[in-house]
Amino acid sequence: MKAELLSVLRDADDYVSGQDLCEKFGVSRTAVWKGINQLKEAGYEIEAVPNKGYKLLSVPDTLSEEELKSIRKTAWVGQEIFYYPVIDSTNTRAKQLAEEDYPTGTLVVAGQQDAGRGRRGRSFESPQGAGIFMTLMLKPELSPVNAPMLTLVAALAVSAAIVKTTGRPAGIKWPNDIVMNGKKVCGILTEMSAQMDYVNHIVIGIGINVHNESFPEEIAPVATSLYMETGEHFNRAALIEEVWEQFEQYYAIFMETEDLSGLVKEYDTHLINRNQMVKVLDPKEPFEGKAMGITPRGELIVDTWESRRLVSAGEVSVRGVYGYV
Repeated sequence: MKAELLSVLRDADDYVSGQDLCEKFGVSRTAVWKGINQLKEAGYEIEAVPNKGYKLLSVPDTLSEEELKSIRKTAWVGQEIFYYPVIDSTNTRAKQLAEEDYPTGTLVVAGQQDAGRGRRGRSFESPQGAGIFMTLMLKPELSPVNAPMLTLVAALAVSAAIVKTTGRPAGIKWPNDIVMNGKKVCGILTEMSAQMDYVNHIVIGIGINVHNESFPEEIAPVATSLYMETGEHFNRAALIEEVWEQFEQYYAIFMETEDLSGLVKEYDTHLINRNQMVKVLDPKEPFEGKAMGITPRGELIVDTWESRRLVSAGEVSVRGVYGYV
């Protein structure tokens, strides 16, 4: 009942009487009182006035199932939400839930990961209370060859959500790193289980540095956080909700054509690589050129002295970003 109680208090413009809450939830006044006290213990500031009722005065920066459910406005993302104070990996848990027949749109959120992973098996730093660590599980009717483009859809959603939340630029380093002032603030890892022509499930893992005040020496030159860029603290639950509201809009456009044709123009406006010299670290033949944008398939268009080339895989290093000069 805590999530529902919190949702009612959050939506109310004024005090909500205890009697109204009793009638709405079909419980006793004692049950309502206990629910209010549990919310207070969790850090919510709630004023109780005799003959008036309860009023929510302030909300802590807390992540919990109740908080995430109480602010949810998405149509289908988060219809099932799982929150863990500490977990090995939200991607791993989301894949388990997919196998347990949980529906598309199931969301896993953690306060901390102790075995988080980035691209190419790299470890992902996940300190307690500092960031957002979450994974969305999807079961789309989608050809497996089109699934990798969802990584770019997610990047677009995160970039748009951070810009809307902070009012500061947050660009995309192709294909899916979110960058502020030349440093990485968010990483995205998409994994898929599929047959030859059928997707079993896709998980999209997102890690956003929010409150971090510093980073370990080995990544300090390339990592940043929303706090380090703005000097402000942001409510993580609200940012999570904003990410998925943005994602639902972009996902709907993507699914109309099963490619990025409806999103190329917007993606390119967020793309920090655009019109910049890039070095493509292709294992067979590294090359340099100017990045011009993406194709409807999500490939990076790179113009070299000899020709126009399309990059669909491999690391891309950008001049002036992540130390490449």
